[in-house]
Amino acid sequence: MKRLWPILLVVLWFGSACSLMKFPSLSPATSAPATEEASAPTQAAPPTAPPSPTPAGPAVLFQDDFSNPESGWDRVNAKDGITDYTDTGAYRIFVNVDNTDVWANPGLNFTDVRIEVDATKVGGPDDNDFGVICRYQGLDNFYFFIISSDGYYAIGKVQEGEQTLLSGENMEYSDAILQGMATNHLRADCVGPHLVLFVNGNKLAEARDDAFADGDVGLIAGTFDTKGTDILFDNFTVFQP
Repeated sequence: MKRLWPILLVVLWFGSACSLMKFPSLSPATSAPATEEASAPTQAAPPTAPPSPTPAGPAVLFQDDFSNPESGWDRVNAKDGITDYTDTGAYRIFVNVDNTDVWANPGLNFTDVRIEVDATKVGGPDDNDFGVICRYQGLDNFYFFIISSDGYYAIGKVQEGEQTLLSGENMEYSDAILQGMATNHLRADCVGPHLVLFVNGNKLAEARDDAFADGDVGLIAGTFDTKGTDILFDNFTVFQP
């Protein structure tokens, strides 16, 4: 059965962070010196092909394992919600108001990205939502990729303050999502107008939309009718797709 997406009530906190770039390196080949004429002919060894280069993985544009509480994300502790680092090296979003989403951003700007993160439910109802954001241009304009702890997922956007699901009329169900107090690995691709959501290596949803071409990335978590959503995020990475 499909589940309706609620009216979006928003709490917003800004942040900033640093980026980490990785570059491949090459090693020069060497050759043996020539030898003088020998008294008897010898058979030359056949030429050896150089080893095939190891395929390079996608370039890392930004990453954070949240082990450094000074890396630039928000540190807010309020009655209605929390966005903060934990002592165990994760980033926590806690939402203590019903029908509300809370998010955090590192204060960067990208065009095409592949975002990956590990998200663990540590408290609150299974009827929740959490995930990642791309092309965030402010409070009223961004894309979101979300799942819930009872097995639902969706891709959507907020444009001019109006929320719309892009992957379907409602959130859809999938057995690929680990339910309850579990860790799920999320991947969101934002490449041109193509938006794709993967969960635990499974492609669950895709949509096309050209409203936003660039913007910040981020994390999001929220509630439906029951408050108390509590999610830990770790190993947040932005790749060049």
